[in-house]
Amino acid sequence: MQRKWWHKQVAYQIYPKSFRDTTGNGIGDIRGITEKLDYIKDLGADIIWLSPCYCSPLADQGYDISDYYKIDPRFGSNEDLYELIREAEKRGIKILMDLVINHCSDEHAWFQEALRDPYGERAKYFFFEKEVDGHAPNNWRSYFGGSAWEKVPGTDLYYLHLFDRKQPDLNWENPKMRQEIYDMINWWLDRGVAGFRIDAIMNIKKTFPFAAWSFQPDRNDGLSTVSQMISKAEGLGDLLTDLKNHTFRPHDAFTVGEVFNEKPEDLPKIIGEEGYFSTMFDFNETIFGQNNKGWYSWQMITPEDYKKCVFETQSRVGDRALIATIIENHDEPRGVSHYLPEGEQTVEAKKLLGTLQFFARGIPFIYQGQEIGMENKPFASIEEVDDVSSKDQYQVALQNGLTEAEALKVVSLYSRDNARTPMQWDDSENAGFTSGTPWLSVNPNKDVINVKAEAEDPDSVLSWYKKMIRLRKDAVYGDTIVYGTFESYLPDVPGLMSFFRRGEDHTLLIAANMQREEQDLTLPGEVKALLLNNGGALQIEGGRLHLQGWQVVVLEI
Repeated sequence: MQRKWWHKQVAYQIYPKSFRDTTGNGIGDIRGITEKLDYIKDLGADIIWLSPCYCSPLADQGYDISDYYKIDPRFGSNEDLYELIREAEKRGIKILMDLVINHCSDEHAWFQEALRDPYGERAKYFFFEKEVDGHAPNNWRSYFGGSAWEKVPGTDLYYLHLFDRKQPDLNWENPKMRQEIYDMINWWLDRGVAGFRIDAIMNIKKTFPFAAWSFQPDRNDGLSTVSQMISKAEGLGDLLTDLKNHTFRPHDAFTVGEVFNEKPEDLPKIIGEEGYFSTMFDFNETIFGQNNKGWYSWQMITPEDYKKCVFETQSRVGDRALIATIIENHDEPRGVSHYLPEGEQTVEAKKLLGTLQFFARGIPFIYQGQEIGMENKPFASIEEVDDVSSKDQYQVALQNGLTEAEALKVVSLYSRDNARTPMQWDDSENAGFTSGTPWLSVNPNKDVINVKAEAEDPDSVLSWYKKMIRLRKDAVYGDTIVYGTFESYLPDVPGLMSFFRRGEDHTLLIAANMQREEQDLTLPGEVKALLLNNGGALQIEGGRLHLQGWQVVVLEI
C-alpha cells in the first residue's frame, strides 16, 4: 500500500448547525467553528469534515442542496468559509466538505427549470417518467418512507427521489449533468478544500427501464425498498472512475465514501491502491441487526456482536487500504448509547469503546461530542423530534401495532436527532452553544458531560481521547498503530475483545473486558510497556492479566 498524507490523520466531523452559534439565532455557524479551531487543534485532530452548509431549504437538514456554490446565510457566507480554511491551515488542519451529488433540492435552479419544461434539456438532469396505468412507474419505497416517485402536478409524469420528495435524484447517465458536477467539485478544490465526504454515492447508478423493476413488497404498504434496485444496478464503477479522474485525482484530494452493502469482489476497486475513494466508512457495526421492516423490528447489537463485526471488517479489508473507523456520526444515535448495554454508559466503558475504534487498523473519525462521551437525548413526545426519518419510523411502528410509548422508545434508540443536539461546551443554560434559543433542545446531561468540566479533569473521556491521539502520533509507536497488521486474539472468549497490532519493530496487544464482570486472560508473551489503561493498577500474575469490568489496556508485548 502506497503511503498517503491522510493515513496518519485523525478526522473530526462537525455538524455546523449544532456546533457553535456566534449570532444568538440558535443555529450554529461557520464563525463558531473558526472560534473553536484551537480546541480541535488541542484535541489533536488534523482534518475537519463539515456536514453540508450549502444553501438549502433544510428538508433533510442540508442534504437537499439548492445552490452548490453558495454557503447558506444561516451558517454565514463564502468568505466565512474561506477564512475557516485559512485559519485551519495555520494550525495544520485541513477542511473536508460534504459532497451530496446523488440528488439535489427541488428548489435548485436545475429542477425548477425542469418543472417548467419536463421534456426540455434540464429535465434530462433528473428522472421524469410517465405514469403506468394511472400510478407511479413502479413500487419502490424511498429511504425516508412512502413512494420514491412524486407526481408532477398537471401532468402524467412522476419524478424519482430515493430520499425525501424534496430531493430529486440526479441523472448520472447524462454527461452534461456530470460535467456540471465535476466543475463544481473542482471549483471547491481550487479554493483550498482538501477533499470530500461523499454522501449516498452508491445510489447514483440505477436500473432501467424503471417500469420493469417492481419488487415483491416487503411491508404492508405494497412497496419495496429501493435498496433492492441499487443492489441490481450494473456499471457503477464506470461512473465512479470518471468522477475520480475528472476531480479527485488531479488534486490529490482525500475522499471518504459513504458506502453500504458493497459486493466483496468490489472492495479493492472502491478503496484499493487505485480505488475510487481514499477510504470508506466501516458501517459493518452500524447496520448490524437492521432489516427493511422498520426500526421497530431491528435487533439491538451486543458487545459480542460488535466484536464480530469489527473483526470481520478488519479481515475483509486486510492491508489493501485503511478503512475509516467510526462509532457515530450525524445519521446515527450516539455510539456510547448504541454499542454499550443500557445502564453501562460509564466513563470507563466510554473510554473502552473509543479505544477499540482508535486502535483498530484504520483512519479514526470522531463525531463532535464523541470525545466527551455525549449520549442519546431522552424524548418526552414525538413533537420534540425534528428528524424526517424518525417521524416516518414512528408512524411505521404505530402501524405495526406498537403503542405510542413503545414507538417513541424505538425512535429514541435510533433517531438521528440524538447526534444533532447542540454541542455541550459547558454547564450553562444552553451548554455554551448559543445565547439564544437552540434550534434543537440541549441534552439535560450537559451539567455533567461538557467540554469545560472534562478539560479540567485528567481522568475524563476528553483527556483519554487526547492520550489516544498522542499515542497514534507517537514517534515510537505511531507507525505500528497506523500501518501495523491486525490480528485477533482469543476471539471466542465471551466478553473479551483483544487483538494485536504488529509493526516492523513493535507488537501491541489491545485487551478489552466488554462487561461488568471481571475476567482474566492468558498473556501471549512478556509485557514490555503499558501504554494505556483506563482502570486501576495493572494486575499480572502467573502470565495472566486480570481485567476489571470495562477495563481496557494497550500493552507492548
